[in-house]
Amino acid sequence: MSMLKEFKEFAMRGNVVDLAVGVVIGAAFGKIVTSLVNDVIMPPIGKLTGGVDFKELFINLDPTKMTKAGAAVKTIADAKDAGAAVIAYGAFFNTILDFVIVAFCIFLVVKGMNKLWKKTGSRPGWTHPRPKIASRKFAICCAPSLNRRTGILSTLRSTATEDGPVSIFVQ
Repeated sequence: MSMLKEFKEFAMRGNVVDLAVGVVIGAAFGKIVTSLVNDVIMPPIGKLTGGVDFKELFINLDPTKMTKAGAAVKTIADAKDAGAAVIAYGAFFNTILDFVIVAFCIFLVVKGMNKLWKKTGSRPGWTHPRPKIASRKFAICCAPSLNRRTGILSTLRSTATEDGPVSIFVQ
């Protein structure tokens, strides 16, 4: 089988296409959340804290560096121009807020999907409802067994479920 044909089969699998769609939607959603944080949430917070622009909060680790005009570094742009090392904790705060919003949205989606799966009794792609087990505790025992007549080594797998023990020979 040629490499191109193998790649085509791989790329056209349902899971790969679903993943690609998810990545694209996730990237677009990330841009929306970043805009929400930078343009909607942070300006009122900055106004409440006395007109602070959180993107411009930083600690100058190199106070001896001066701007090209010979003035002290006042903004992150000045620090970059002067080549000063800074800790941009305001931008870091914005990024943390972005993450919290995205994580909360993902939590809501997963919670909704779990609720949907509980109502239907099955997950997408399953052909039968999920098995009902009385408790999550069940035992699996494996014991090798040699068939003396055929000389084939088999494994007895025994599983205890709510319906009773189930044994399967696997070669």
